[in-house]
Amino acid sequence: MPSAAPASSMSSPAPASFASSEQAARAEPADGGPAPRRRPAWADGLDELRAAATTEPGRLRVIGAALALLVLVFGAVAAWEVTDRAAAADDVVGRSQPLSADAARLYRSLADADTTAAGGFLAGGEESRATRDRYARDLATAAELLVKASAGTRGPDRADAQIAALGRALPRYAGLVETARTNNRQGLPLGGAYLRYANDRMRTELLPAARALYDAENDRLAADYAAAKAWPWLALAAGVLAVGALGWAQRRDYRRTNRVFNRGLLAATAACLAALVWLVAGQALARSGLSDSYEHGTRSLRVLHEARIDALQARGDENLTLVARGAVLTGDQKDFYEAGFRTGMTDLVGAGGKGNAAGGSRLGQALALADDEAGRRPVRDALRHVRQWQARHAEARAADEKGAYEQALAKVIGGDRPTRESFDRVDAELQRALAHEQQEFRSAADGGRAALGGLAAGAAVLAGLGAVGAVLGIGRRLSEYR
Repeated sequence: MPSAAPASSMSSPAPASFASSEQAARAEPADGGPAPRRRPAWADGLDELRAAATTEPGRLRVIGAALALLVLVFGAVAAWEVTDRAAAADDVVGRSQPLSADAARLYRSLADADTTAAGGFLAGGEESRATRDRYARDLATAAELLVKASAGTRGPDRADAQIAALGRALPRYAGLVETARTNNRQGLPLGGAYLRYANDRMRTELLPAARALYDAENDRLAADYAAAKAWPWLALAAGVLAVGALGWAQRRDYRRTNRVFNRGLLAATAACLAALVWLVAGQALARSGLSDSYEHGTRSLRVLHEARIDALQARGDENLTLVARGAVLTGDQKDFYEAGFRTGMTDLVGAGGKGNAAGGSRLGQALALADDEAGRRPVRDALRHVRQWQARHAEARAADEKGAYEQALAKVIGGDRPTRESFDRVDAELQRALAHEQQEFRSAADGGRAALGGLAAGAAVLAGLGAVGAVLGIGRRLSEYR
């Protein structure tokens, strides 16, 4: 009987061809369909994270990462929004308001040049050097302010269009005035026609363009005010969310360990609360200061600028009434320039020639907006000189209507209590009021801007400390599982 085969021979490896066919059979499904796709590595990793999150240490790691991320997002958003508002506040003080004031100065320089040219024309060959210098200074100031306004624009906008229009019209106006002066010195009546045409160009081209530029700069100033005063809602929401999440994590820790405090999480909460309170207080103080600068600075400055312009235009119309001698009439056959003078006075102080300024007039509004005696005093003095001006103007008009032209001329530009003297005093008092209100604006706006100083960096630092505290607090709990 033959002997049994050795055990070793029964456990020997199968031939290579048999093994490979067996592996191929296992790799292919029984029905002959396509082989199943292997799972990507990230899916396996995700399964491992899910499995780890089912344990307490895993959950703690997820909570710690989420808390740190929330706190850092709060700090980043707070720093971004505060930086944006601080930049807008800087623009209010250093860019928008100065540009608005320059636009008002440009308007005034043009109106003053027109008024001075008319006054010099009335003097004829006796035009003083001071008058010529004042006219030249007004034109030079206007040209300088145009260059400054052009440099301050932020790309193509309606301000650029007005600057271009003024740049084209100003040389033409200056040429018309010089032609009028030349004819006037030669005693030619054509000079008056040239001066009236120059005044018409000033009224219909230069001053409307200057007014549109002034309005555009005021709109820009209002936009910067709105941007600087806007609440940082995203940062506040992120801060509340971060503090709420930290509170939840501490409550969870207390319920599982019965420990009242987790020092790391407590420090993180304190840092976030400090940043949140600083953010609210800083923005509130900034809004208060900027609002005060607008109510008692910007609004007063705007009214005073317009009052000064009204006075200048009334003075120009007063001079042109004598230059034209009734040659220019309104639709109802009244003297055009005298009607302009009366309109200017109505805008400046209201109807009538005596008493207090009307509430809706420029000086009435300026008195209502002034918040201290130093601001009200020059406005009251200006009102007193306006009333004096109106009385002297009535005397000049009475003389002119009687045919006493030389007497009327003396009452307007002469040396014995002329209307020119009253106008100069009005202008000086309004300038004094403007200087005071400019100081009030700067003081209040600087206070509001200072409230945002350091807030962006402080919020970022506190958020960083809060994130570190959250990680350390969770790390302390994790150490208990090692």
